[in-house]
Amino acid sequence: MNKREIGSRYEAMAVSYMQEQGMQILRRNYYCRQGEIDIIAREEPYLLFVEVKYRRNLCNGHPAEAITAAKQNRIFQAARYYLYEQQLPEDTPVRFDVVSILGSELQYIRDAFWQG
Repeated sequence: MNKREIGSRYEAMAVSYMQEQGMQILRRNYYCRQGEIDIIAREEPYLLFVEVKYRRNLCNGHPAEAITAAKQNRIFQAARYYLYEQQLPEDTPVRFDVVSILGSELQYIRDAFWQG
């Protein structure tokens, strides 16, 4: 299995979890010049921008640690562009969450980071 297939598998796992929690999935793998967002969802009143990170084990650190400040900034810029593209107001309530998957253990982290 290549990295893209692995990523898709664990993103699907994240989507299933989010749907079970009552979140509405709006988009997967959103790409624009500014960056990429794994999952865009809604959990009233928030529009969620969700990054999914998977690690088989801790040899390369905890999955959530892989979301560097630079990665956070790219996600933030992509989120701003998404709001613009969808003609949503800039003051739309948003949240930046992370789905961290270590082995088969999924952890959902609300408000994982914020750029304001």
